[in-house]
Amino acid sequence: MIGRDLGKNGPLALLFHTLVTVFIAAPLVVVMLVSLSDKEYLSMPFDGASLRWYREILAAPELISAFWLSFWLGLGAATISCLVAVPAALAIARHRFPGRDALMAFLMSPLMIPHVVLGVAFLRFFSIMDWTGSFTALVLVHAITVVPYSLRLTLAAVIGLERDAESAARSLGASRPVAFRRILLPLILPGVAAGWVLAFIQSFDEVTMTIFVATPGTTTLPVALYNRISQLTDPVTTSVSTILILGTMAFMLLLDRIVGLDKVLVGKK
Repeated sequence: MIGRDLGKNGPLALLFHTLVTVFIAAPLVVVMLVSLSDKEYLSMPFDGASLRWYREILAAPELISAFWLSFWLGLGAATISCLVAVPAALAIARHRFPGRDALMAFLMSPLMIPHVVLGVAFLRFFSIMDWTGSFTALVLVHAITVVPYSLRLTLAAVIGLERDAESAARSLGASRPVAFRRILLPLILPGVAAGWVLAFIQSFDEVTMTIFVATPGTTTLPVALYNRISQLTDPVTTSVSTILILGTMAFMLLLDRIVGLDKVLVGKK
């Protein structure tokens, strides 16, 4: 489908797309190159390439522990967001009921509130509830902020979906849970998976709000990198960033091969 669309574009459009892609990718390439620097500070260009700063990651246990905390935090937040987004998307797309628009606006509201405001509000709430330093509370906070991403992509998969197969399963005696698990869920799985991935990435990468609610015992990787940059200027942060960039690309390609995310992110064939 992408090939057909590109074939309709003229040379100027292709040139524009190429320049935009280069503009977006250039900072990532620079970060990856700086991670190979042999100098003690962030420098570009540099004299020689070295893997020294990748080895230095092993000498920074606070970054490793922060990575695993961010991983489990993103895993929990993305999963909870999908558990909320799937029934909400089915209700909003398939039914007309009082408060439908209000429900949609409520679930999408975290996108409209600045994360600085959310951070201050959650910090105050945690202080009142005595939840400061609670990993469970941090997961719930991240889940609230990433629900819109899961909801939008799940809605994209549900809207316009024909109900013939589900109705046929129901007419043959399948219960609603069985029809959902055997028929409906496989049909919307690309949208659910894409929403989960995007929610996970947003949770893993969240720093503005997390700075307010994180404690020394719940420091995520973005917050740890932010603190390190404010104190040191070595290229360890770029080596960590490079690993995350390559890891995210590999994970997205793998998931695309498994569930076909291109059907949702690009368009159903």
